[in-house]
Amino acid sequence: MSISKEEFKFNDRLIKGIETKGRFKISVVKTTDVVQTAKDNHGLSLLNTVLLGRTLTAAMLLASELKGEERIKVQMEGNGPVGFLIAEANRVGEIRGYSQNPTVELDYSQPDVSIGDGIGLGLLTVSKTLYNEAEPRTSTIEIVEGDVLSDMAHYMVQSEQVLSAFLLDVSLKDNGDVNQAGGLLIQRLPEADESVMKTLQTTVKELSPVSNFLEDGHYIDAIMEEACKPFPVKELDRQPVHFFCRCSTDKFKNALSLLSYEDLKELKGEDQEMVCHYCGSKHTVSEEEIYSIVESAKAKLN
Repeated sequence: MSISKEEFKFNDRLIKGIETKGRFKISVVKTTDVVQTAKDNHGLSLLNTVLLGRTLTAAMLLASELKGEERIKVQMEGNGPVGFLIAEANRVGEIRGYSQNPTVELDYSQPDVSIGDGIGLGLLTVSKTLYNEAEPRTSTIEIVEGDVLSDMAHYMVQSEQVLSAFLLDVSLKDNGDVNQAGGLLIQRLPEADESVMKTLQTTVKELSPVSNFLEDGHYIDAIMEEACKPFPVKELDRQPVHFFCRCSTDKFKNALSLLSYEDLKELKGEDQEMVCHYCGSKHTVSEEEIYSIVESAKAKLN
């Protein structure tokens, strides 16, 4: 289906900017279609749509600091009914993720129930897969609120040790679909004193939700400008972002080939359908292909 020029202008994108005096940098992202795709692919409940949507958005904002196809993974795992959420993004704008229990919902008729109860108490883990490093860099902190936003802000202070301002927002329509989604991340640079960041943190705290800006027809450029007041910023880069997974049938076949001969023998005689956790795509490995993999494993034993 083709879209108009006007619609194309408002596609999901990320914009990066820097204050003209080099005291802080900012990334702003619109993830409305990304979050809606995740909802459709995984059949997310309203609770999961908001929580996973925020996590996907946060992962993309963190990935904006990487290079090329370096990637970042954000995992929130707690004792709440959601279990865990995983979101992964890379610098080229590919985002994917899933929830352990995608259909669970909270009973908001109960007193003192908040969205953070979906995840509950647990751990937030951020892993960065970087060029020229054999193992990912991993940081883990305790979850403070479970609402993702508070936890990501806490992560920036505790693990990255960078004064920052985080904003994550997912709003829903009456039918449960995604209305608007997006977020922003401002990070202090070495030339800035703390007063600059305190001013920005106050500005961001008082800023209208990102979804309101988008709903009113404002794009990420306007959000960047408003969030950085009274400091002028200049654009460094912009790129499209989208829900995208690199899973394939060949990758699933390669994974099967790593199983032992005894395990593979149990798969003979029928097609195998596999579902990707990250994107919900189904991949079928035919009976003939299974037979070939089993025979190959058998040959390795001789």
